[in-house]
Amino acid sequence: MAAPMRFCRRCQEWLFRTTLRAQNYRSNHLGPWRDKDYGCEVEINVGDGRLQLSSGKLARFADGAAVAQLGDTAVLVTAVSKPRPSPVSFLPLTVDFRQKAAAAGRIPTNFFRRELGPTETEILTSRMIDRSLRPLFPSGYYSDTQMVCNVLAMDGVNDPDIVSINAASAALSVSDIPWDGPVGAVRVGLVDKEVIVNPTRRQMQHSTLDLIVTATRKSKVVMLEGVGEAVFLHDLERAVSAGVKEVQSIVQSIMQLQLELGREKRTFEPLPTVEVEVADVMRRIREVLYDDHHDKISRDVAIQQIKADVIEKLKESFPACDPGLMADCFNGLAKEIFRSLILDEERRCDGRGLKQLRDITCKVDLFKPLHGSALFQRGQTQVLCTVTYDSPEAAARLDPVSLLTGGIKEKNFMLHYEFPPYATNETGRPGAVGRREFGHGALAEKGLRAVVPSDCPFTIRLTSEVLESNGSSSMASVCGGSLALMDAGVKVTAPAAGVAVGLVTRTDRSTDEITEYKVLTDLLGIEDYMGDMDFKMAGTRAGVTALQVDFKLPGVPLEIVNKALEQGFAAKNDILDIMDQTISKPREGVKACGPVIETLEIKPQDRSKFFGVGGRNLRKLRSETGVTVTPLDDTSFQLFAPNAEALDEAREMIEELLADDVSMQLKQAPELEFGAIYVGKIVEIREVGVMVELHAKLPPVLLHNSQLDQRKVQHPSALGLEVGQEITVKYFGRDPVSGRMRISRKVLQAPATSVIRNLGSTPS
Repeated sequence: MAAPMRFCRRCQEWLFRTTLRAQNYRSNHLGPWRDKDYGCEVEINVGDGRLQLSSGKLARFADGAAVAQLGDTAVLVTAVSKPRPSPVSFLPLTVDFRQKAAAAGRIPTNFFRRELGPTETEILTSRMIDRSLRPLFPSGYYSDTQMVCNVLAMDGVNDPDIVSINAASAALSVSDIPWDGPVGAVRVGLVDKEVIVNPTRRQMQHSTLDLIVTATRKSKVVMLEGVGEAVFLHDLERAVSAGVKEVQSIVQSIMQLQLELGREKRTFEPLPTVEVEVADVMRRIREVLYDDHHDKISRDVAIQQIKADVIEKLKESFPACDPGLMADCFNGLAKEIFRSLILDEERRCDGRGLKQLRDITCKVDLFKPLHGSALFQRGQTQVLCTVTYDSPEAAARLDPVSLLTGGIKEKNFMLHYEFPPYATNETGRPGAVGRREFGHGALAEKGLRAVVPSDCPFTIRLTSEVLESNGSSSMASVCGGSLALMDAGVKVTAPAAGVAVGLVTRTDRSTDEITEYKVLTDLLGIEDYMGDMDFKMAGTRAGVTALQVDFKLPGVPLEIVNKALEQGFAAKNDILDIMDQTISKPREGVKACGPVIETLEIKPQDRSKFFGVGGRNLRKLRSETGVTVTPLDDTSFQLFAPNAEALDEAREMIEELLADDVSMQLKQAPELEFGAIYVGKIVEIREVGVMVELHAKLPPVLLHNSQLDQRKVQHPSALGLEVGQEITVKYFGRDPVSGRMRISRKVLQAPATSVIRNLGSTPS
């Protein structure tokens, strides 16, 4: 009897727990459906506009969802995280930003008329949102998490990127996903030395700075990304400070939204740790990191050998433990030793001081057939940059939706960054361009765009191929790209260079406040991996042209940010001093192998012969000589030739096309006066009209049936017209497209108001 009673009690307890869990689930998840008024909305004044944040109305199956609206630009962001951790030792966070054509009132122009893969703009925005959110996820949280940013509407005035960051912050805040936010984001511009927060697109056209600032409620910076026109250092510091101050109201509003609708954060258990025999392992790791004779490969091999030995010993003591967990514990120990060497002894693993640059060498004009080339070597980071000129038709054209946010119809300067596997002694699929390559290439392009003249007659493609990588390859691309541009003869306004600055900190575990820190100049790859910051800066001697800052900490005080700015600015100028020893100003003119541009004037009457039927002559010109023709206006055309010899050959072909007997006659023929009346002779009768000769040195002109008489005429014979008969017509100039002369007899059947002229006889 006791057994059945125990079974009944267990059933009752299970039923009670199940009912309680169901009630909690309904209270957390089913509220939006039970209450028609469920939801909350807050508004904040940001700059000259109002930011609206709302949640609880849309996408209610997601763990968290929020809509942010600035002006008429609205973005929906959803956050979903799996309940179980992934079998990886990092946070598998994915951010997908989608800018649909319907949001801008457009239809995609591809064959399928629907959105296909992500555009470059979407990839770059996704990366920026990721860098704004990732540092605030708690350590040890490894559940697969996805953020989807869906642009609902775009007004063409307010960009959706900062709106998406604020919406993502709100979505994570109201969700049950563990996250130490919220954060807020603003765009900062600089117009006439005045800092403007969240400027409109019209204001941005006059701004010398485009900076996005993400910060927390404690005025700590989480992410920076910007592009400028050689912005002074103190102006950049003012812009960062103003952005952090303006963010505080956004953060407070998100916290209010979280208080109204936020769900209780789920609990998670960090992965267990494995006790390692610390003394011997620390000694061996310290010996490797202390030996500055190691290079990247030998140091990695030595560390990996120690790791393999430690894991092998741990397997004997913990046979059931996951080897991945053992590797994580070893990596944590190695990171702790690495950081203590820098904080306690100010010693870097390659023997440099904290502000010391690696050895730098530069070479230009590597291969004669190239329009421009340079090899930039900084330590064990080696980048080959090449410049290629092409015609204006080769400019990159953006899709219509990106055009609304970017404001650039086409780019005549582009930088393509390539990172092949062999650059780090690895194997992989070559040629595939990932998000990382897009991001690094875009950053390097921003660093150089400000110094490339906007009125350059060529389209310029700068290719940066990383041959060796041990940190800061994107900033090496700026340095090598600047050298290659000057070698190609591009009239850059000033040489540019880039450098990466790092950070190592020690924090108080009870308050998470930074108690000690060191700023490192010219990062190594291992310093980027084991440090707390990757601060990339590019610019000229005068100021900063591009900036991108990623933190691994949940925010960094402004004091540290300003020190990194100053230290990076000084290092950038030191790099420019070294680069100037190789080449300090652009080459005079393009190389002998470079392209040639010439402007050609074509009369309207010669355009049909110049183009040919359906553009046949232009296609023939391009296939045989490589010369492309770009129209400038009705009579001016630009010839782009890959070299001077090709241009000479193209000139000869064009002269042959235009220099025929008719053209020679036209040069000797009189100029006709628009609106004048002339007497001509009918030389041919056709179905569609009559051919009229106005002058012996002019080709016959078609007088169409519709212009013969006020009445409708089906054939010229209906009016009794014959070959040799004189006919009076009025001249209306040449057709702007075909260049053919236009005449009419019909308009003269009203009372004449002009003097009749006969070009065949001497005027009286």
